Amino acid sequence: MARFTEELEQDMIAIEHQIKDRVQAVDRIVDLNQWKVIDAFQNHHVSDFHFAGSTGYAYNDRGREVLDLVYADVFGAEAALVRPHFASGTHTISTALFGVLRPGDELFYITGRPYDTLHKVIGSVGDGHGSLLDFGITYREAALQEDGNVDWTAIENGITTATKVIGIQRSRGYDWRSSFTVEQIGEMVRRIKAINPELIVFVDNCYGEFTEEYEPTDVGADLIAGSLIKNPGGGIAETGGYICGKKQYVELAAYRLTAPGIGGEVGAMMGTTRGIYQGLFLAPTLVGQAIKGSIFAAAMFEKVGFVTKPAWHEKRTDLIQAISFTGPEHLIAFVQGIQLAAAVDSHVVPEPWEMPGYEHPVIMAAGTFIQGGSLELSADAPIREPYIGYMQGGLTYAHVKYGVLKTIQVMKERNLL
Repeated sequence: MARFTEELEQDMIAIEHQIKDRVQAVDRIVDLNQWKVIDAFQNHHVSDFHFAGSTGYAYNDRGREVLDLVYADVFGAEAALVRPHFASGTHTISTALFGVLRPGDELFYITGRPYDTLHKVIGSVGDGHGSLLDFGITYREAALQEDGNVDWTAIENGITTATKVIGIQRSRGYDWRSSFTVEQIGEMVRRIKAINPELIVFVDNCYGEFTEEYEPTDVGADLIAGSLIKNPGGGIAETGGYICGKKQYVELAAYRLTAPGIGGEVGAMMGTTRGIYQGLFLAPTLVGQAIKGSIFAAAMFEKVGFVTKPAWHEKRTDLIQAISFTGPEHLIAFVQGIQLAAAVDSHVVPEPWEMPGYEHPVIMAAGTFIQGGSLELSADAPIREPYIGYMQGGLTYAHVKYGVLKTIQVMKERNLL
């Protein structure tokens, strides 16, 4: 049965030929990361008894303890905290920040304004919701330069005696900029430590895991955090997050998650341990599938006249593919087309709505097995100028191709192309 026009299928074949060298390069990264994960499993003698459940306080849950050790190895860190008790990436990042910041300290983001959901964590005067600001922790940011690079003059002038944590967002978020590579993050760390070696460098690593051979903690970041329903959960972990980094900072984050003096020593895993282990094992390969899909999407959308970032031939350091549209009609058609390609809830029609934590109406396509699982094919966009759509994920390359072709088909049916 023909799913697409002959013209669209011919375009697909042409694009696959165009991007074949880039796709092959992704396979090399997959191999290196897959071997790294296997080495960590072997180094810590992971066995089936580590997948057993625990109850109550869950003291001496060896599966949980070894999981932390495996994550620390994979991410080149001294310690890790991997738990299903983190409700989202924002919750995980919030826990890390509240763990290491104290009243009178300052959080200074050097990569511009962070992702929308962190704005409430940072807080504003009079909000009274328990934000960092409510606890006397101030916040400043250094805007990026026009070329998307960090502004070192503003950073050097902006660091004060109150500055305690330097924040870096690896992914582009809802900005039209390139995501930062691990090499760039390593240079940021080097320069920050040259200014003041006592500063804690924190990296929001969401969407970036396993897209490159190395992670921010491999190049000196003190603390990183991410979500298990994104890259490292491998499409299997049903919930959770991770924090990796220097042992003292991970321990402080653990005290924030549970209670001072208890930290990571307790916490029943609620039957999630096997899925988190297996998701980590699968993650490098599935991230590779998603990255291949993003390369295909960039090339295909460029072919029909849209500007993409990154372009199909550019280096990838996260899952997110941004596409610049000319108006809200294109943007909505794009997101609705991705939903139509889903295996789950394809009959649902996404509409813009006032989503908690966001400052503008947002439209989201999320036909996923794990609710909010953005390693799965999904798309979202704030309805605001400039009209930029963000696509991420895809457990299989074939699914991403299907989604891209479906969106282009929808646009043609609505006379938008």
